[in-house]
Amino acid sequence: MTFKRPYGAGLAALAVGMFAATAAYAEPTVNKGDNAWMLTSTVLVLLMTIPGLALFYGGLVRSKNMLSVLMQVFYTVCVVTVIWAVYGYSLTFTGGSDFIGGFSKAFMMGVTTDSKAATFSVDANISELIYMCFQMTFAAITPALIVGAFAERMRFAAIALFIPLWVTLIYFPIAHMVWYWPGPDMIQDAAKALAAATDAAAKTAAQAKLDEINADAGWIFKAGAIDFAGGTVVHINAGIAGLVGALLIGKRVGYGKELMAPHSLTMSMIGASLLWVGWFGFNAGSNLEANGGAALAMTNSFVATAAAALSWMFAEWIIKGHPSVLGVISGAVAGLVAVTPAAGFSGVMGAIVLGLVVGVVCLFFCTVVKNALGYDDSLDVFGVHCVGGIVGALGTGILVNPALGGAGIMDYTAIPPKVADYDFAVQMIAQLKAVGTTLVWSGIGSAILYKVVDVIVGLRANVESEREGLDITEHTERAYNM
Repeated sequence: MTFKRPYGAGLAALAVGMFAATAAYAEPTVNKGDNAWMLTSTVLVLLMTIPGLALFYGGLVRSKNMLSVLMQVFYTVCVVTVIWAVYGYSLTFTGGSDFIGGFSKAFMMGVTTDSKAATFSVDANISELIYMCFQMTFAAITPALIVGAFAERMRFAAIALFIPLWVTLIYFPIAHMVWYWPGPDMIQDAAKALAAATDAAAKTAAQAKLDEINADAGWIFKAGAIDFAGGTVVHINAGIAGLVGALLIGKRVGYGKELMAPHSLTMSMIGASLLWVGWFGFNAGSNLEANGGAALAMTNSFVATAAAALSWMFAEWIIKGHPSVLGVISGAVAGLVAVTPAAGFSGVMGAIVLGLVVGVVCLFFCTVVKNALGYDDSLDVFGVHCVGGIVGALGTGILVNPALGGAGIMDYTAIPPKVADYDFAVQMIAQLKAVGTTLVWSGIGSAILYKVVDVIVGLRANVESEREGLDITEHTERAYNM
């Protein structure tokens, strides 16, 4: 079947609603195939981060800082994993307000081997523990992306403090605003009760119940924005935080005067390839079910990535006179970023167009804009993730249109659920709200957190440490002993 989404609630394929079946519903079934696919997808997303992102970033820095980057990424995965289980999952995926959840599932209260999480099909659930772990990998990779922006100059003590603060105060609220919703089961249940009401009083009561259920969702979700797998929550969120960090911390010693070429494009090629492989869990797994929707997300993740890699490569070839390995793998990552919000919404041809566009746009920002403004975003986190995420988020609002081959957006209040009419202006306004909210929340919030961390432990390594390399000065180790 073709995967569709709830109308009027911009969600990512990872969004979850109410986890327990309501009294009005027969117990939703858990398909073992869906569970198996989500177990696999969860491991694939972890593969994206360690070793994928770690090797990609590590190869792009100078050899004297290789281990520092590996350590920062690995630490991020570990600390976020613990925080997610203790209170992050609860704050993100329980009701509470439009902007943040509550503590009803803190310390994994009520999350058992028998509890269930909703998918995007009525009466179809997956095991909640699997969903919790799947979302945990998203929470882990997002702050890990940030460290590339200020690589080679930030103290590990600052990283150790900044990451927990950032996921708590920036990531969890954004993820809640974009992805939290009541789920299809409760919406359909209330819609059927409204349709079955026979008198005015019953209709009024049923309508009030439906309105109450629809109101229990994140602010961006209710604004109507759609984000299949994290264009706003992951990429724009991390990208703008990285840029703010790079600006506040300042340029690397010798930036613009000394050669700072990647020390191992071989490592970066391996890392980028692992990212692409793992991204199938990221995108296709966000469908939450092993059906045609997952197949669409997988296909789009293939073609958009390839198109963006070629687009970047050929544009660079034309401009600089040669194609580069760094360019082609950077283009591939840009394509993966852009297709993330669109993976389950766009048609296949639309995904190719999206890839072709984002490859050129991100190349422009990573070269022309970066050079013109003179900021030192070490590994182009802003130019690839924030800019690519914006292109993808806005492109999703266009490519979801069924007239362009898109999957459309499902209206779960209809009986049975059906694809809603597409309105270009309404959808694009919603997408712009999502992009703008993420930029403001993460940009301003991250700036405050950097300042707090600077006061407490200090953000930047001293000049001597930076020149010698963070591997030795921060960790007393070397990546290579020859």
